[in-house]
Amino acid sequence: MAGIAEHERQQEVLRLLDVDGRVSVTDLVRRFGVTAVTIRKDLEVLERRHLLARARRAVTADGADEGAFEMRLRHGTAAKAAIARAAAAIVPDGAAIALDCSTTCYHLAHELRGRRNLIVVTNGLRSAELLSDSGVTVVLPGGTLRRSSWSVVGDIGDVVVSRGRLTMGFFGVRGLSREHGLMELSVEETTVKRRLAAACTDVYGLFDSSKIGRFALHSFVPTQRITGLFTDDGADLDALAGFAELGVTINRLPVDDTHRTSA
Repeated sequence: MAGIAEHERQQEVLRLLDVDGRVSVTDLVRRFGVTAVTIRKDLEVLERRHLLARARRAVTADGADEGAFEMRLRHGTAAKAAIARAAAAIVPDGAAIALDCSTTCYHLAHELRGRRNLIVVTNGLRSAELLSDSGVTVVLPGGTLRRSSWSVVGDIGDVVVSRGRLTMGFFGVRGLSREHGLMELSVEETTVKRRLAAACTDVYGLFDSSKIGRFALHSFVPTQRITGLFTDDGADLDALAGFAELGVTINRLPVDDTHRTSA
C-alpha cells in the first residue's frame, strides 16, 4: 500500500482499528511502506481528533468503544444505504418508532425524512439533527453526551416506557449471537438500547455483514424478542440460519460491488 495519500493512510489506520481493536507502529510501517516517523505523525493527528489512543506498545481505538461516529460513517456506506432503504419501506406514515445512534440508523433517518406524522424517539444526535428540519417529530431522551458516538447515554428509566408503545425499533449492533441476540460493547449504549427496545412492539437489527462474528459483551435484545434482521448479501447464511430457525425474518439486501466500501 505504499504511495497512498496521507488522508487515505489515516482512514485505513482507523479501519484496521475498527476491525482489530489495536495496531502497532511496526505493523503500520510494514503495511504502508513508509517510515516510523511518518506513521507517528499520522497517529498524532488522529489522537488529537480523539479517534484513537496510543499506549507504549500499541495503538487502540479511543475509549475502547465501537469507534468514533465520523470514522464509522465512512465505511460500508453502500451496504448501510441498501439496508436503510429496505428498513424504511416497512415504516408506515403515522408510526411511532425508535432509532438508536448507529450509523446505519443515521442512513435510515435519511430515508425517513419527509414522512407524514412520524414520531422518532432516538438517542442519536446526528439522526435527530437530520430529522429536525423535516416533518418528523423527534423525541430525545435525557442523558449524558457521548462524543464518540454523538449520542445521549445513561439510564433513561421510564421516560419512554411509561408513555405508551412504539410501533417498531431499529438498532445497529456491535455483534450478534443466536444465544444472546443483539449485542453491544459499551455498557452505556447497551443501557439505552435495552430501554428503547423494551418500549417497541417489533424490534429489528440493522448491520452490515462485517458485524457477523465480531466480539461483543452485552446483550440488549434477546433473540426471542427480535422480529427481523436487515443485512447485506455478504452475510454468511450459515451464521444467520439459527435466527431463521427461531422465527426471525432475515433480509439480505444486494449491494452493487462497484459501490461497496470496506466495513
